[in-house]
Amino acid sequence: MSLTVTTWSLEQTAPGDLRPAAAPGGDDVRIVLAEIPSPEFSRFLYASVGGDLRWTDRLSLSYAQWQEQLAKPGVETWVAYEKGTPAGYVELAAQAGGDVEIVYFGLIPAFRGRRIGGHLLSYGVRRAWDLAERHPELPGTKRVWLHTCSKDGEHAMDNYLRRGFRLFDTKVEEEPDVPTPGPWPGA
Repeated sequence: MSLTVTTWSLEQTAPGDLRPAAAPGGDDVRIVLAEIPSPEFSRFLYASVGGDLRWTDRLSLSYAQWQEQLAKPGVETWVAYEKGTPAGYVELAAQAGGDVEIVYFGLIPAFRGRRIGGHLLSYGVRRAWDLAERHPELPGTKRVWLHTCSKDGEHAMDNYLRRGFRLFDTKVEEEPDVPTPGPWPGA
């Protein structure tokens, strides 16, 4: 059995393209850089955010492969916390020529619909634009890009467009319909 999946690629080409979302009210939400690459924590975030969205591409990675991915220069994981509990994350990855990809972005299901997503995306985009300040070995950012697909959350595309991303490519492909284990065994 297969699934028709549409993938949209979006970009910003200048820091001024960002249209930031307001931060949620109060001081309950903080966004923190995970400064120590941790395969365990990153896999937890990936499975928790993407379990119900059918994210599968990283589930088969070994510990060493996770570690290798996270240790690359210019890879950063920014985590949103609400009242001390992880709520979601954005993973950035520097690429050749000054591109920075938002590789993964999303919220754990219990934290969706609470005005955290727009704030977290805005914060992550700002960190993508100033990535070279934290990694002087990298060139300055010339473009921030990402892709989203028809399997992602129902508000994902709207959030990207509201933050100032522009569509630059669309692909439609058939993919195997593979059940995902979700963040919980047997889920």
